[in-house]
Amino acid sequence: MRRRLAAARHADGDIDLSQAFADVTRLPPRNRAPSTRPRPATVARLRIEDERDALEMSKYGAEPSPHSWDIGQELEAEQTFLRRGLGTDVLVKLRRGHWVVQAVVDLHGMTVDEAHDALADFLLDARGRGLRCVRVIHGKGLTSPNREPILKGKVRRWLAQWDDVLAYCEAPRHAGGSGAVVALLRGR
Repeated sequence: MRRRLAAARHADGDIDLSQAFADVTRLPPRNRAPSTRPRPATVARLRIEDERDALEMSKYGAEPSPHSWDIGQELEAEQTFLRRGLGTDVLVKLRRGHWVVQAVVDLHGMTVDEAHDALADFLLDARGRGLRCVRVIHGKGLTSPNREPILKGKVRRWLAQWDDVLAYCEAPRHAGGSGAVVALLRGR
């Protein structure tokens, strides 16, 4: 380094910086402004929701209180489905988003027959493409007569009857909540 600086000196004693740093490669420019705020602590949002649900279940028993149901959601025992022979951990993983939703079908505004055909076509296509996790949006029934869901129970029964459906659960609130289900399909 000293030898390079000595060679880079001018006659007047100044250092020729372009010659002194000729063999140095420039770092790529950073296209970010430096952050002065500290990052927030990471909190597992799904874990907090699961703990809140567990607390509510312990407070009110196995079934949540009727006041916690969304408007238009019918009270039914089949909120989830798990194919016989599978461990409950599959359902827990499905609820927590372990599998990424790879395709979505929206059955809003369809008649029962149209919805049945669309769901069958969707599931056949998903299996053919090797997809494992899908979301079926059936709606909450808010625009139906008497604000009762028509497709909700039917879609869930259809899914339970389909051999390639291993499990399903209600979608997270941000992904449709009680108006949709997330289903896990059998692998190839």
